[in-house]
Amino acid sequence: MRASINNEDANLAGWEAVHGAVYGAIKYGVASALLGGIGHAMSPIYRGLTIQFKVYLQMSGMVLGGMIEADNRLRQYEAAVRQQRRIARHQARMRALDEEDQN
Repeated sequence: MRASINNEDANLAGWEAVHGAVYGAIKYGVASALLGGIGHAMSPIYRGLTIQFKVYLQMSGMVLGGMIEADNRLRQYEAAVRQQRRIARHQARMRALDEEDQN
């Protein structure tokens, strides 16, 4: 039974990381697109770049954002799981003490 719990925890953590990656890619993708628009409007150097390099810059921002947000979400998820387990252990100790006091 313990292996299934770990597998379920791993799946939930994985999905949390996926959600963070998608959110980060969108968030950083929008920021990269805005910066690209500003660069296109204001910089002759940026306008002179090839479309392939501009796409590479856009994708780089999206990948970076996905990695940062996935890591952040995974760390938050792990902290929440640790907190829940800590609370469960504390409650189990309190129940054990209450049962000991009643006997």
